[in-house]
Amino acid sequence: MDRSAISYLAHGEHPIAAPLNDSSVAELLDRAFAGRGSVLDLGCGSGAWLLRALQRHPGLTAVGVDRADDGFPGSLAQAATAGVAERLYLHRADVQTYTSPAPVDAVLSVGAAHAFGGLGLTMQAARRHLAPGGVLVLGECFWPTVPETRVLEALGASIDDYTDLPGALELADEHGWVPVHGHVSTEDEWDAYEWSWTGTLARWALEHPEHPDAAQVAEAANAHRTRWLGGYRGALGFLTLVLHDARARAAGTS
Repeated sequence: MDRSAISYLAHGEHPIAAPLNDSSVAELLDRAFAGRGSVLDLGCGSGAWLLRALQRHPGLTAVGVDRADDGFPGSLAQAATAGVAERLYLHRADVQTYTSPAPVDAVLSVGAAHAFGGLGLTMQAARRHLAPGGVLVLGECFWPTVPETRVLEALGASIDDYTDLPGALELADEHGWVPVHGHVSTEDEWDAYEWSWTGTLARWALEHPEHPDAAQVAEAANAHRTRWLGGYRGALGFLTLVLHDARARAAGTS
């Protein structure tokens, strides 16, 4: 089973592929998308953010792009059940080269900065798709404190992979974005996410002992749990920002 398939399986009970609970997601969606007509999710995963956005905002049309489409069939089926299928479009494509047919009112990119080469480059990429006055919902990890070696080893990361919290806001300012709302994931949100991720895989392996990938899936759960509890638990933060495009706003008032 490849990495994307394991990730999709792991998010079966926590479809938002980030450490945020339902109320946090709802608040971010309402602050960002109220009154908006279109949203593009760059690195959409299964499309879970978009499904929730469409159900909360009847006037919204959503497009999701991801290089893996493991979760697309399930999300499209859920969209049909919820009566929003005609407003949801999911594409398997490279987020770096994808071109929107027309500018959108909002861009969403949560946990996908690695696909663009970093947080600042993600901010640049988002602007290419936005109509003037657009909004960006951007989520990414950060370092709450200088990470110890064990943390970096557990994550397979370097210290340069993420900024600290002030550094993320400085990057937004440098790239012409104004933060109008932000959410720092709590320890409870992190724990719920990680227990769900590892527990869903472990349960699947127990319930499918004859499956040829059962041992691999069980090992993925065990390895992830060890890295989390023995490495980065409490040492990795997650920030989700609602950003307004200051450059477009300034151009409109000049």
